[in-house]
Amino acid sequence: MHILFLAYAALILSLGSALGAFAPLRRAGFPLLGAAGLAAVAAGGWALLGNVTAVATLPLGLPWLAWHVRLDPLAGFFLLLIGVLVVAASLYAPAYQRGLEHGRSVGTLAPLRIATAVFVAGMYLVALADDAYAFMIAWELMSVSSYVLVVFEHEEPANRRAGFLYLLMAHVGALAILLAFGVLAGFGGGFTFDAMRAAALSPLWATVAFLLALVGFGMKAGIVPLHAWLPEAHPAAPSHISALMSGAMIKMGIYGIVRVSYDLVGQIQWQWGIVLLLAGTASALFGVLYALMQHDLKRLLAYHSIENIGIILMGLGLSMIFLGTGHPVLGTLGLVAALYHTLNHALFKGLLFLGAGAVLHRTHERDLERLGGLIGRMPFTALFFLVGCVAISALPPFNGFVSEWLTFQAALQAPALANGVLRAVIPLTAAVLALAAALAAACFVKAYGVAFLGRARSRHAERAREVPSGMLWAMGLLAGLCLLLGVLPTLVIEALSPVTHLLVGQSLSSASARGWLWLTPVSPQVASYSAPFVAVAIAVVYGVGYWYFKRRAKPVRRAYAWDCGFGALNARMQYTSTAFSQPIRRVFAPAWKLEEHVEAAREPGVLGRARSLHYRVHALDWTWLKGYVPIGALVLAAARRIGRIQTGSIHTYLVYSFVTLLLFLWIIS
Repeated sequence: MHILFLAYAALILSLGSALGAFAPLRRAGFPLLGAAGLAAVAAGGWALLGNVTAVATLPLGLPWLAWHVRLDPLAGFFLLLIGVLVVAASLYAPAYQRGLEHGRSVGTLAPLRIATAVFVAGMYLVALADDAYAFMIAWELMSVSSYVLVVFEHEEPANRRAGFLYLLMAHVGALAILLAFGVLAGFGGGFTFDAMRAAALSPLWATVAFLLALVGFGMKAGIVPLHAWLPEAHPAAPSHISALMSGAMIKMGIYGIVRVSYDLVGQIQWQWGIVLLLAGTASALFGVLYALMQHDLKRLLAYHSIENIGIILMGLGLSMIFLGTGHPVLGTLGLVAALYHTLNHALFKGLLFLGAGAVLHRTHERDLERLGGLIGRMPFTALFFLVGCVAISALPPFNGFVSEWLTFQAALQAPALANGVLRAVIPLTAAVLALAAALAAACFVKAYGVAFLGRARSRHAERAREVPSGMLWAMGLLAGLCLLLGVLPTLVIEALSPVTHLLVGQSLSSASARGWLWLTPVSPQVASYSAPFVAVAIAVVYGVGYWYFKRRAKPVRRAYAWDCGFGALNARMQYTSTAFSQPIRRVFAPAWKLEEHVEAAREPGVLGRARSLHYRVHALDWTWLKGYVPIGALVLAAARRIGRIQTGSIHTYLVYSFVTLLLFLWIIS
């Protein structure tokens, strides 16, 4: 079977899953979506592991501009990434959507199923497109269908607002991408990617194309300050869609940056790396700081997507700096770190969004302040969510540690550079990355501790029970992959060799210089890490500790903990999400605009004693207040001025038409 047949099968099956919108075929939708995911995994894995490149022309589009498709190792890598998440979503969604059906007619879920099918097919086609025309059609399919998914629960005004903001920014980004392709096509003489690769660009025009692509694709990826839509849209979508959006869709922004910069333009300049490194550092730091202030679980995870996109950009920035200054091996190390973290983030962020959806499915709560005690009621969900928390906190033996460690190793090679400014800037960004990693760990201690430990803070949390098996299988699949990619990093890096060969003509052969047991990214003398040994050591320590304390355990008399004579402990006596982050909020206070409110309920009387106090804090994003709000005000002011020409008089409109016609005739003549 030709490799492209599998890719076509993934497209057709994903579109075919829309049949689930029709009542007689409701049960066929998700199996078809899962089959599409498996076909994408097979096609992507074949292209990646087999180092295969296949091209074709489809008789679609305009008569003089057919669609070109290309499946190379880079497209295969992203096709594989999308396919894994689609398989997990197809296992998870049937039970989750049954929860959405309560109070709705069957027909109201049809837009969700159709939009999901088009959304997945759009992502596949973005990875396969080999000309600007097919790419932009696929990009718009992905963007518009995901807008429908964001506003699916349109009864909530916040969801409608999130959808409008997302669609607006998606189209602004698409315009920037179109302009970038226009620059490349103008010099290449054609809209196919092959023509763009052959274009002879001056350094100035190459930089213009790169910056336009960075703005367009960066808006989809959620780079600070282009991230405003992301924390609004991701929480609004159904949870399995949130997993696809955060795990796969924003990675198509990374795919676009890599495809344009490394493949279509190809003239890597170290100055581009500085731009990406600084943008990535800002995204990583501000993403995690804003995540720490959230008490909405899905919004917290959305802000962490911004942080992890920043880490990926830092790897790409380091890669471009080293490549542009004549250090191809170190440049390959930065590229591998970025691609590895792209895959890792897809897995653990998909897992965390599915876990958050499981909590929402059983408790109908996203507010951390109304959760608690779920580890005893949802033990498997708690276990899988814990795996995601450890992985995103970059702790061994899970996958997040490996890719962040590789990024640090790339940054530590800054002394190899001749430029003193770069040698000073790169260690500073590495220090910010270390700070972001520590803050991420603190954030997920908060999220897991408040949601799953302690006592239930609401009746819904008290009555929670474990989710159905399909949802557990989906989370278990991603949790297992998080562990596998953390324990066998050398095999993953070897699998990425065809991608790095395609983009920079190098592979990171030094990574496995001492065999599969040891990861040596630069050389065995510089740094090494044995993930299998670390995993075994952790398992042995925990196993021995559990056996020892289990054996020596003595009967314990259970009673209420001493609480100064005030009676039994209750849920109001434990740490809240807001209280947990209070010290960090004080240290980094300038990073947010904080709105704090204290509400006191007092006993009757002029000087009545306070019966209860309620404290609320809301962190506002400075980029929204100082960047987007003024732009919105200017647009509205301009619209009001332009609106004055709408007099409602047909005579006036005829005069406008006549003057416009005279103007065009004068220009043409």
